[in-house]
Parts: sequence; structure tokens; C-alpha cells
Amino acid sequence: MVDQSIPEARTPGTAPGKTDAASAGEGISRRRMLGTAGATGLVLGTAGAAGGYAAAPSEAATPLTSLGTDRAMFHGKHQPGIADALQARGHVVAFDLAAGAGRKEAAALLRRWSETARRLMAGEPSGHDDTDVARDAGPSSLTITFGFGHSFFARTGLEKQRPASLDPLPEFSSDRLDKERSNGDLWVQIGANDSLVAFHALRAIQKDTGSAARVRWQMNGFNRSPGATAHPMTARNLMGQIDGTRNPKPAESDFDQRIFVPEQGEPAWMANGSYAVVRRIRMLLDDWEKLSGKAQEDVIGRRKSDGAALSGGTETTAMDLEKTDAKGNLVVPINAHARITRPDQNGGAAMLRRPFSFHDGIDTDGVPDAGLLFICWQADPLRGFVPVQRKLDRGDALSQFIRHESSGLFAVPGGAAKGEYVGQKLLEG
Repeated sequence: MVDQSIPEARTPGTAPGKTDAASAGEGISRRRMLGTAGATGLVLGTAGAAGGYAAAPSEAATPLTSLGTDRAMFHGKHQPGIADALQARGHVVAFDLAAGAGRKEAAALLRRWSETARRLMAGEPSGHDDTDVARDAGPSSLTITFGFGHSFFARTGLEKQRPASLDPLPEFSSDRLDKERSNGDLWVQIGANDSLVAFHALRAIQKDTGSAARVRWQMNGFNRSPGATAHPMTARNLMGQIDGTRNPKPAESDFDQRIFVPEQGEPAWMANGSYAVVRRIRMLLDDWEKLSGKAQEDVIGRRKSDGAALSGGTETTAMDLEKTDAKGNLVVPINAHARITRPDQNGGAAMLRRPFSFHDGIDTDGVPDAGLLFICWQADPLRGFVPVQRKLDRGDALSQFIRHESSGLFAVPGGAAKGEYVGQKLLEG
């Protein structure tokens, strides 16, 4: 996972290192204004209630911090939401074009979506009929990412432009896929560090769709909020495991080669783009939590406390696959998840995992409907996701504790330059 830095907290509109106290002579600070507004709202809300409480003095109000002011850029070589740091809240949604809608309607839709994404990622209201849900917030690291599914190309008469890498994924023995919650003509990923900012973007995108398309499926997820730990660290999943230790890092020399389609790649409209595999993976938490801590670590191949390999060292220490204990048994079991997924055990196959956890309540059997919205990025899924999943399918110790319930594969074109919209080279080429 991409490391997350924690910039100095400051009030938006204030220069780095300049506090409200330093600008007190310039008028009432935003901090004090927000505090006063909050106090007024609470007093009005409780005035008629017996024993109601007034708000604390405005000086105690929490100012906006870097959590709100952090901003990702919409325009660029690559689309946002791929190599950016994990966000605290996410939505993924797939659309099918409406009956009779084709290339012209799809181009108009992507043009609307791109303009809305540009505005919202800059912390501005959407272009029209804004709901005001995120009125008080900054950009909060909002990213909005767009992709095309296999079926999109037949619907728009662009079959000759469909990449070979978008061919349907093979079936795996662990799949229990719900076709109604899989695939789709169009795919949108939304991430932000504030729930209201993420929801606001979701509603704006849905409203922009108009009559051109309908929602096929939607899923919601979350991660730990930036700043919730004493220092930046790899995230944990709902099994309590540190998850993403061996993710490719943007600083690595071969990162772009592994994750992004080259500028001279095929088809030309996918230059600097990537392919997203999206899977809803149910975790059978009741079964998992019956295991002892040692048994859980053997399934994964890493210590639960700090993510270090069972062969020793720290989280980033190379795993010793040959190390044995006093009885001659492998310290990292032969079917451990971390052993099987290593690139050097899969012909160098690598992908950038950028998931969200999900919890959608308790199902009819009384067990949690929870797990991982698995999203991984690669230059070619046939060289990234597929070989690793095939290896896992043949003997991963984790497989008895998870279930793949939905799946999608999407071609995500490169970023839009200023004045362009995402997918313009495809739709107007």
C-alpha cells in the first residue's frame, strides 16, 4: 500500500505553519466561525427539551485539519484513485447503459462525469443541483475513477477497440459469483477521507447519469482513517491481519511497468491506463475467529501483531521460505497465504492491491455479511491477477475462510488532460 504521510494540521486558507492565532488581527478566524455556528445549532436544537445542554465555548471547537484540506488532482497522466494512498471511505458502483443509449450518449455521460469529478475533487460544489451534503468540508482526498467493462464495447459499436486484456476472467473453484452484482458496462470508484464527501460524490455521479444509464450494483467500504495510528502503517483487514505488506511501491523502478499500460501499448486509447479487478470477498469471520492466534498466523504466514513473516524479522524482512523449526517443519507453512502470493512464486506476477473493507449487516443465518472489497490494479490482468488467483485456487489455507461472491474486470484509461474528459480518445477516436 502507498505510505500515507500526515501533513501538519492547519485551517484551510491559512498558509502552512500559520495558525489562527497568527492571523487573529485579520478578522474572525474560520475556526471561531465554525465554533459559533455549531453552538447556535445545538442551542436551537435543544431549546425546547428539558435538561438540554448548550454547546461548549467556540474556542473548544475542532478546526478543519489536513484531513479535509488534502487534495488529489483530477487531471494528470494517470487517473486518480490508483496510486493514491488508501482512503477511509469508498464506494464502487457499476452502471449499464440504458436501452437505446450508445456511443454518443456514453460520450456525453463521461463528459458530465469528468467535469463533476474535477469540481468535487477541488472541493467545489457540483456544477448544478448540488445537494450541499459536503458544503462544510474540504476535498478530503476525494478521488473519482472511471472504467469500461467488456460489455460496454458492444453496446457502443466499439468492439474493435476492446482490449484483449479485457477478456472475461477464468472461473475459479472458490467462486460463488452473483451475476447481478458482477461486471457492468461502466464502473466508478469513489474514495475520500470523509464519509459525507464520499457520499456527496456518489450522489452527484448518480444524478449526472440521468437517463443514459442505470445502476447495476453498488458496494460501500471503509478503511482506517489517516491519523488513527501513532505513525503511518500498513492497514489491517477485518480478520485483524496487516494486509498489503508486499504491495508494489511507486518509488520502485518497475512500478509503472507492472501497474500501467505503456504509452506505446495497445490499444492506443489505453495508454497510461490500468486494469482493475474488483471482487467482493466474503470473510467467514465466525469460523476464522474460532481459530487460535497461532493457527491464524499459520494460515497467513505472518505474525498478527506486526505483520512480520513467521521466519522472523520485521514486516519488511524478506520471508525465508526454507527455514524450519526444531522438528524439521517449515516455519512458514507450505499452504500459507503469504507464501503462495509472493511474486517470486508466481513468475513475477504482481498487482497493486487497493481494497476497502465492508460490513453489510447480519444475514439470515445470523452471521456477519462482511469482508473485503478487493480492488487490484495491473498493466495486464492475465499477468497480474489471474496467475496468482490460479495458484491460490490450488491450495491456499485461507480459502476455507473466504468466499468470492462477485467479480468485475474494467479497463481504466489514462488520465484526462485539461480540457478533456476521461475516455475521450476512445469515444471520439
